[in-house]
Amino acid sequence: MSPMSVLTRDEAQTRAQLLDVHHYGIALDVTHGDETFDSLTVIRFTARADADTFVELKPAELRSVTLDGQPLDPETLDENRLPLKGLTAGEHELRVDARMRYSRTGEGMHRFTDPTDGETYLYTQLFMEDVQRVFAAFDQPDLKAVFELSVTAPDGWTVLANGVTEHLGEGRWQVAPTPLISTYLVAVAAGPWHSVRTEHRGLPFGIHCRRSLAPHLDADSDEILDITRACFDRYHEKFDEPYPFDSYDQAFVPEFNAGAMENPGLVTFREEFVYRSAVTDTERQNRAMVIAHEMAHMWFGDLVTLRWWDDIWLNESFAEYMGYQTVTEATRFTDTWTDFGVTRKPWGYDADQRPSTHPVAPDPDAVPDTASAMLNFDGISYAKGASALRQLVTWLGEKDFLAGINAHFARHKFANATLADFIDNLASATERDVHAWADSWLRTTGVDTLTPTLTAGPDGTHTLTVEHHGSRPHRIAVGLYDNDLGVEGRLTLRDRLEADVPGTEPTMIGKRPALLLLNDGDLSYAKVRFDPESFRTVRTALAGLPEPLTRAVVWNALRDAVRDGELPAMAYIDAARAHLPHESDLALVQGVLSFAAAQVADRYLPAEDRPTALATLTDLCRDLIRRTEDGSHPGLRLTAVRHYIDVAAHPDTISAWFSEGTVPGGPELDPELRWRILGRLAVLGAIDDAVIEAELVQDPSATGQEGAARCRAALPDPEAKRRAWEEMFTSDHLSNYLFIATAQGFWQPEQTHLVREYVERYWADAVAVSARRGPAIADAAGRYAFPVHAVSPETLALGEACLRDADPIPALRRKLLDQLDDLARALKVRTA
Repeated sequence: MSPMSVLTRDEAQTRAQLLDVHHYGIALDVTHGDETFDSLTVIRFTARADADTFVELKPAELRSVTLDGQPLDPETLDENRLPLKGLTAGEHELRVDARMRYSRTGEGMHRFTDPTDGETYLYTQLFMEDVQRVFAAFDQPDLKAVFELSVTAPDGWTVLANGVTEHLGEGRWQVAPTPLISTYLVAVAAGPWHSVRTEHRGLPFGIHCRRSLAPHLDADSDEILDITRACFDRYHEKFDEPYPFDSYDQAFVPEFNAGAMENPGLVTFREEFVYRSAVTDTERQNRAMVIAHEMAHMWFGDLVTLRWWDDIWLNESFAEYMGYQTVTEATRFTDTWTDFGVTRKPWGYDADQRPSTHPVAPDPDAVPDTASAMLNFDGISYAKGASALRQLVTWLGEKDFLAGINAHFARHKFANATLADFIDNLASATERDVHAWADSWLRTTGVDTLTPTLTAGPDGTHTLTVEHHGSRPHRIAVGLYDNDLGVEGRLTLRDRLEADVPGTEPTMIGKRPALLLLNDGDLSYAKVRFDPESFRTVRTALAGLPEPLTRAVVWNALRDAVRDGELPAMAYIDAARAHLPHESDLALVQGVLSFAAAQVADRYLPAEDRPTALATLTDLCRDLIRRTEDGSHPGLRLTAVRHYIDVAAHPDTISAWFSEGTVPGGPELDPELRWRILGRLAVLGAIDDAVIEAELVQDPSATGQEGAARCRAALPDPEAKRRAWEEMFTSDHLSNYLFIATAQGFWQPEQTHLVREYVERYWADAVAVSARRGPAIADAAGRYAFPVHAVSPETLALGEACLRDADPIPALRRKLLDQLDDLARALKVRTA
């Protein structure tokens, strides 16, 4: 990546001291074909002194530039920088007329044509540096301005944006001016949207999707809008500042890279949240959490915005914490922290044990430019940061926490703030030493480990000492569980003690419990271990613990022990076989089965042990399917059916399901299940391309196109592998989603010999495609196209040589660094 194509923190500070940006007038015309659109930008700003500076844009063609009515030479554009030389102190107006390229990778102005009905949709994703793909800007978060947009679109289209839009006729749309916002938060979505509109508290609310998804959005519109209203009302109970924008639209858009984006007044979501097929209640809960997460950003991120990208964690950690907590408080989903514990928190734990780990709040010197900032969107900024805030609320108390938050909003609304401002505002609301807490929790790396030691006294009572490996203080609950004498295998809670770690004195706990669990309730962020007797209880009675969040803490402890080489990998699968048949929490079943299959069976066990693991998981899923034959738990049944398909070692059963269009006793096969079965049958060599094409005729949707790409790449045929490889790494025509689908199908543990030559080819080809196509494809190439099942010292050596010699762009380098660390861990687990 060229050093000039990224903005450094020092450059941003210099420009922020020089400029006060007032207003952007932006006119977009999207009626000129499927490759480019017109972008006319007028920026009004003040220079505080005589100086030189620059404005950023990445045009297909720069037609003209004028500064205060005087033409500037478009040829002076150097990559993405247009120099503004000899600025004088005072008011200025910059006018930039350009032709810009549409994106197929979810960056900038993404263009998508629906294969179902031929309709076209556009939306912007302008995070970090991608505003420059749409209009000229002084592109940094602390140069906030008012944005006033107009859009010319084809007849029959609707234009959505940050503010209320008005159709002026003949395809011309005007957007209400925004309050002061950052450049990366500007948003436009245009197309023949299907919309459901309402009002709440005097504000227009709307949800939007492609027309071909209209029946599916309509089916869930009441639930989505009810959750939106409930979260909106709950935030107004928590926050003193009212919602700061003039409307609240939520658009579910195609081929979106992230989960969602917090554009003020127009949140964009990946359209997978519009369910075409059956889903579990846990998936609905996750959608609710994302709605709440993005709404929290309206205050923390949009109203008050980071000054520089080193504080991006604060946006995401706050929204992550608020999303889970607010859904728990305001909706029917009252057990969200179990899902967080079993799905999100391990993401943070894993990231925090890799060489690429960083503090939750990195040192500003560690984020010197925008390229380095992009690398911090990981489990640390989201899951660990949210865990840290949850621990802070436990330590501080919610009342003082919210008082500090509201002080922060009041002091910095429609402006920018830093971590220091945030900590100062929290400190103003409490007598506790928040600055010391921040140093311990936010400026350090790694995962602490807590291990209990029980000591018997002469009278038969016991004391607890917690061995603490790490540096952070923790306020935790210690659960004491006894065997239920009336029901074998069931545990009852005797007491839940509060403990501060490190502590000065041993804690009296009375008689020895059957199970002592540190961090019961999962209020802190740490790995926990068991004393020997507690571990024996876990192996026999884990399913007998009364609360799902407690069971999540135990399952995470087993997961950590496997990853650390302290528990044999097969022991985890045996624990799943013993306890999941009795589990009712969907998040736990899904999380445990996913880790057991994708990590333990596919990576941590030697190839010769994998068939036994798959057979065990197949039997487990079959038991869950039988257990739910009475229809009492459709979500659990659906989860079991999905995983049965995924681990099937023989095609007969799932092929019969496909032919009959149903699982005996239900569910009937919807598109998701049909493509899932075809994907597994393709891996097993039980179908050919003709079957895939026939299914695509039945489901020509975007999701169907992705399913077909995944299946074709999974076929155990040399020619199919060659075509898939060329599609990913040579042709450059795949959209981001089709690239991911092809990559997901390509590598299969069953096909190690067939794809061996591609393991060696991967490194150079991934480096090349990432350099050509940019960060989004680099992320996909490193995340999904990596040969995860080639667990060998040779693969590790090839990867290390690539990092050392091939100079991958930063986005790919970070992904490869993490993947190689996971590969090294898998090798260690295999030999433990």
